[in-house]
Amino acid sequence: MDRLRRLWQTEQLYEPLSDDTADSNDQDHPPRSRGSKHGFSYIDYTIFFLLGMSMLWAWNMFLAAGPYFQMRFRGDAWIFENFQASEISVSTATNLVAVLVLARLQANASYSGRILSSLVINTAVFLVLSLFTKAFRDIGARGYFGILMVAMFSASLATGLCQNGVFAYVSGFGEPRYTQGIMTGQAVAGVLPCIAQIVSVLSVSTPDSIPRHDTFTRDSTIAPSPASPEVQPNSAFAYFLTATIVSVITLLAFLYFLTRTGRQSETLQNANNPEGPSDEPETRKTVPLLVLLSKLRWPASAVFVTFAITMVSPVFTQRIISVRPPSQQPAILQPACFIPLAYLFWNTGDLVGRLLTAMPSLSLVRRPKLLLFLAASRIVFPGLYYLCNIRGRGAVVNSDFFYLVVVQLLFGITNGYLGSICMIGASEWVAPEEREAAGGFMGLCLVAGLTVGSLASFAVGG
Repeated sequence: MDRLRRLWQTEQLYEPLSDDTADSNDQDHPPRSRGSKHGFSYIDYTIFFLLGMSMLWAWNMFLAAGPYFQMRFRGDAWIFENFQASEISVSTATNLVAVLVLARLQANASYSGRILSSLVINTAVFLVLSLFTKAFRDIGARGYFGILMVAMFSASLATGLCQNGVFAYVSGFGEPRYTQGIMTGQAVAGVLPCIAQIVSVLSVSTPDSIPRHDTFTRDSTIAPSPASPEVQPNSAFAYFLTATIVSVITLLAFLYFLTRTGRQSETLQNANNPEGPSDEPETRKTVPLLVLLSKLRWPASAVFVTFAITMVSPVFTQRIISVRPPSQQPAILQPACFIPLAYLFWNTGDLVGRLLTAMPSLSLVRRPKLLLFLAASRIVFPGLYYLCNIRGRGAVVNSDFFYLVVVQLLFGITNGYLGSICMIGASEWVAPEEREAAGGFMGLCLVAGLTVGSLASFAVGG
């Protein structure tokens, strides 16, 4: 009984800070009290939703474009085999370094400037990729691989800027619904690129021009063939251009948001300070990362484990094909469409999981240890992939429904729900003046999990 009593007492020590504590410090930190003074706004929610969508659109676009990249890399067996893991590793390593550096640069940080920079970089990267689907098509596999890695590095740097800036910026509002909007936007960023690619492939391709299973062998390697049918460059141009448009729209929306909130803040400041606005720049309290780790150890560990396990999904998804024989496959089940279809199921589950966090009855914000346990239990999903039709070798469970619904959809739901709950609840475990730093720190833990998972992805996939 004494042991149980001590355990209960330990759990009680880990409670969210009260609203009274948060309110008592609001006047000392005006920028961090914008949410409470301005109230919830659906316009602001929509803009944060767009920021979340733009943040991960690049990542999901690169994954959904896998069949196009396979066509470009079929002249080099090593690149054809490893470009997916290379994309993931370059992306997450760059993202981790960027977020780690930015997390240490808290004092006088311009989070809005970081967000704007990320949107400009993404726009430039997507324009270049669109250009290379129409011009310079005679570049070999190695040359295009180098271009892709530079594009991936640039887009990942932009993602790091956006992640650090957005999560820190939104934490200052003290409004969990805005964070939920960001996480929902990220999930939508996974769904729409997959739909865009499927539609573009089916609309610009004839049945004979869609790659079939003859691209794959039943050996341990994939044998690219120069005679294999091509994915039409027009389909790749369509979703690269769509990504450019999304970045531009988000950039314009965020500029409007800065103008709108700037006017509101100036009006509020003038009302509270009759002597006029102060010209002194705002200084932020720098919170050591070890302090944040001590306060956020459970949700930070849970978000790290969640996304580390999640990162095995892209490698398997790129290699699993339909169990139906090629002669019996409709166009939607042929690899050029089946791969983005599998991503669509996963990302739809991710979206559903993030939307579930809007239901208070399903919230586990106050159960951080349980969050970590559930995150670790997701390790069963990588094992389920080995029951599917990896590289056409045959499946233990001979069912596309099993792969798409039981594996992909449920894997996505658990990722969206657990990842969002961790990010949404982080601000409840720190003082109001630490919320922005906590938001950046949780983003760092998320990226660290992605990086560890991406490095581990080289060892999986069959």
